[in-house]
Amino acid sequence: MLISPELMVKDGLLLPQDLKKFYVGNLGKVNYLEAALVREVLFEKAYRTFVGTQEMHAGFREFYKREAWWLDDFALYMVLREQHENKPWYEWPAPYKQRQAKALGDINRFFQDRINKVKWLQYIFDRQWKQLKALCNNLNIEMFGDIPFYVSYDSCDVWANPEIFKLDASKHMKGIAGVPPDYFNAKGQLWGMPVFRWDVLKKKEYSWWVDRVRKNFELFDIVRLDHFRAFVSFWEVPADEKTAVNGRWRRGPGADIFRVFEQKLGKLAFVAEDLGDVDAAVFALRDEFGLPGMKVLQFAFGDNMTNSDYIPHNYTPNFIVYTGTHDNNTTVGWWLKDTKQNIRWNLKQYVDQPGISQNNIHMVLGKMAYSSVAKTVILPLQDVMGLDETARMNTPASVKLNWLWRLMPGQLLPGFKNQLLKWARLYNRV
Repeated sequence: MLISPELMVKDGLLLPQDLKKFYVGNLGKVNYLEAALVREVLFEKAYRTFVGTQEMHAGFREFYKREAWWLDDFALYMVLREQHENKPWYEWPAPYKQRQAKALGDINRFFQDRINKVKWLQYIFDRQWKQLKALCNNLNIEMFGDIPFYVSYDSCDVWANPEIFKLDASKHMKGIAGVPPDYFNAKGQLWGMPVFRWDVLKKKEYSWWVDRVRKNFELFDIVRLDHFRAFVSFWEVPADEKTAVNGRWRRGPGADIFRVFEQKLGKLAFVAEDLGDVDAAVFALRDEFGLPGMKVLQFAFGDNMTNSDYIPHNYTPNFIVYTGTHDNNTTVGWWLKDTKQNIRWNLKQYVDQPGISQNNIHMVLGKMAYSSVAKTVILPLQDVMGLDETARMNTPASVKLNWLWRLMPGQLLPGFKNQLLKWARLYNRV
């Protein structure tokens, strides 16, 4: 959950001097633990201020009634985690792990104030996010969201809906999600999340997924379906395996779930993340529902460059082209650390520009993306700015040093905006 203390001040819930304590002069000098502790102190102070006034009470009541279908379980789950030293739900005592009615009723009574605080924080976030979204939409800016295919084993979703996940009678995972060996990892990726029981979901008319998608389209205008290929078939690994090598492909829900989405929610602005170990059936599902796919230029210059799906001369319009995604190295880092001689040679031949180096590779691929026929271009800010591998966002199959890069004040210089505007005008994207 992201929530802004600054906007709490704007709402009259915190005083400016509280923010000075939060920032301690310079937030960049505060470590994550210190920042989290100060944040919790401020959240508690803000909630106590709210409880002692009538401001927004009617809006809060309307919110928690409307969102009870997910919020009641989520708030209870968060308080139970807190009461069990943040241990995962599958390590809680049996009455809570198994969701026995008396045990949960007691928690609801004894910790009503703590549960209400969790709900209130979600209310504040919802309020602030929708204000931000309205502001962006009024400026013709669309919010692009992302739905992970799987959810964490230690999540409210699995705790509250164990029947739709592949668990045994003791609620231990039987099948774990991942992908076989691929571009990113020779041992595959073992994600540690339970796979779905699609037979159970189908009997329930995919209601959990329908609710999830509906909620995401309240928050975003466009939603990318991460790991889209798993709707066709997914890689399931036995729970006792240490790598993803010894998994097997299982059949996903296919077109059936998308027909239910359209029936219950109408035509939706999905984007299919159709990367990785995909086959014709994945592309057929994507195209059956007219979903834009993804093209990544860093994948385009191997030995099969001429016939590659990622090389611009093979594109058709209904795609989004990226230099790289959040899972790739930055383009400068890719050039320096990940490219072999054949890839560099192929790229230089393709653009007929021998003088490519770490100083201009991000410009070469950025211009290539803008000049393609793909209807949408997305450049990571790191590639707009020409940053190296130290600014990489995420390394798949690794749990260390991910999602730490931040854009700092003053980094986004006017020249970057001017370059993007030049390409947009040159290639008729305005």
